[in-house]
Amino acid sequence: MIGRSLSLRSNMFSFRLSEDFVARYNGRPVPWGFTDAGGNSLGELTFIRTYSRVKPDGMKESWVEVCERVINGMYSIQKDHCKTNRLPWNDRKAQASAQEAFERLFELKWTPPGRGLWMMGTEFVMDRKNAAALQNCGFISTADIDKSDPGATFSWVMDALMLGVGIGFDTLGSEKGIIIKEPSRDKEIYQIPDTREGWAESLRLLINSYLRVGALNYEFDYSRIRPMGDPIAGFGGTASGPQPLIDSHIRISKVLESKTGQTLDSLTITDIMNLIGTCVVAGNVRRSAELALGQPDDENFIHAKDHDGIGEYRQGWSWMSNNSLSVKVGQDYERFTTRIADNGEPGFVWLDLSRSHGRLVDPPNHKDRRVAGYNPCAEQSLESYECCTLVELHLGKIKDKEDYLRTLKFAYLYGKTVTLLPTHWDRTNAVMQRNRRIGTSMTGIAGFSDVHGIPTFREWANDGYNSVQKYDEIYSEWLCVRPSIKTTTVKPSGSVSILSGSTPGVHWTPGGEYFLRAIRFSHSDPTVSLARDAGYTVEDDVYSANTSVVYFPVKSDHKRSEQDVSIFEKIHLAVEAQRWWSDNAVSVTVSFKPEEKDSISTVLKMYEGQLKTVSFLPMSNDTYEQMPYQRISEAEYNEYVGKLQKIDTSELYLNGSDPLGDKYCTTDVCELPQNIQ
Repeated sequence: MIGRSLSLRSNMFSFRLSEDFVARYNGRPVPWGFTDAGGNSLGELTFIRTYSRVKPDGMKESWVEVCERVINGMYSIQKDHCKTNRLPWNDRKAQASAQEAFERLFELKWTPPGRGLWMMGTEFVMDRKNAAALQNCGFISTADIDKSDPGATFSWVMDALMLGVGIGFDTLGSEKGIIIKEPSRDKEIYQIPDTREGWAESLRLLINSYLRVGALNYEFDYSRIRPMGDPIAGFGGTASGPQPLIDSHIRISKVLESKTGQTLDSLTITDIMNLIGTCVVAGNVRRSAELALGQPDDENFIHAKDHDGIGEYRQGWSWMSNNSLSVKVGQDYERFTTRIADNGEPGFVWLDLSRSHGRLVDPPNHKDRRVAGYNPCAEQSLESYECCTLVELHLGKIKDKEDYLRTLKFAYLYGKTVTLLPTHWDRTNAVMQRNRRIGTSMTGIAGFSDVHGIPTFREWANDGYNSVQKYDEIYSEWLCVRPSIKTTTVKPSGSVSILSGSTPGVHWTPGGEYFLRAIRFSHSDPTVSLARDAGYTVEDDVYSANTSVVYFPVKSDHKRSEQDVSIFEKIHLAVEAQRWWSDNAVSVTVSFKPEEKDSISTVLKMYEGQLKTVSFLPMSNDTYEQMPYQRISEAEYNEYVGKLQKIDTSELYLNGSDPLGDKYCTTDVCELPQNIQ
């Protein structure tokens, strides 16, 4: 074990795994995924780079320590809930359950989402009793804008994004008839506190000065905001200084000033939301994401990213959101397919199906009739102000069906446990505690189906779904909370699937069986020098300053890459998952080759009514320098064997660099610099 676990240093846990039990795992090999020709695992390198937190002694957490932190946090939340509500609690039974949860987590059979790996069991969550940082994503409807405090809607978005919660939003606030006015000439000084809440409050005051009748106009004092580079206690990361907030205030003011006297429209709403997102991305090491949900007859929204006229003006921030349309079965999709073929947008969301159905194999139940939209990855149907609680099972690590059903118990239980802890938002708690919505996901679906066939996947998914419903009935009754309105999903997975070597969510991998994986590190990251010494190819990033690119030759267990699979097979697998497993939705980005672009309309007509969300992504036949995945032959792979050495990862755990956190994207293409996406 590297250092002493964080969970053994603090008094914040009411429940602890036995120290003797945890000690058994010291030195035990972790079944990391994607071992390369030098015997190094992309899974472990991804863990160190993305999820391993810096401990008080300056070292980084080992996988054992992260598992211990997660399980202690998870079962402490359960125990605190039971004790607070004077419900039965049995420490002996909890210890046995927690030890099995730990074992299955250690073996990468299930994991929290990246958010949970990074934040569960930390002081930020446990001491503050705040689940906001554990939530992957949320949604807000601008139809809820209150004319007496219109800035509050945008302020909530900024607060959530600053916590790393990706946010979806709609443009229905354009129907509220809010007039954009000139701010009052009389100004008051607002000294912005050096807090997340202070940044969000400054945004509320700024927007109200343009949108609320009789609102004061403020001049902002940024002097209390800590300088760039200072550490951020609790949540982690380093401070950006005040400049991102200053820039955001200036840009949002310019957008609103350009519309003075006009009604707040969908484009202005989207611009403000995008500018909030760019502020957050510039203001912290955490990554953020947004989904903008517009209407199919809103030409301004549809053309928001066009590279001409007014579209060119907003190119500095319009990339911040993935733009989708709220459509109904029977929609004319033909008019959008040319745009999709060019840049992959818009995506489509069928809210009518989301409100009427759980799984699509089951009859309509209309339990989720209040659904207003989706999170940025479009796998969780959500009400306004609702957040999503996710967790996933890794099919590639499962031995058999019995192992699968047993592992589902602990994956489900993690998600249900997170719903026991409130956020700091009253309106969010009112929705989440009523719905108890969770998203128990599976990753590795494509890889599993390639090996075992779709009929077997269908059988496992159906039996697994029924098991989750049984567990939800049992645990909801024990915890004396409502059953979850929906329980299952398919999330995109991304970096978390790399830990176990699984295909991501319902997608095939970009690399296939043999590939070079290019991973970007800062020049100062010790991985760079260690990889160079071990014989790996290391280059300066041609797109980003102070960045190195390291190439890892990998042989995977996945025979096919996304390039080997047709657009029809990709969407069909998503339909199977939507039908037999997910009662929320399936996050699916259907990649297509240039010669398949004319099939997009056909695919949509064939499969509408069988998915709740879908988006498309063009695959280019062109190549560019330092691509994330470069397919190679078996012979080319074998040339690396014996030439590369094992990297001593113990040195990486000694380095106290902060983890990157999640990027909230569906594939590793999001690692590319913006100018070549």
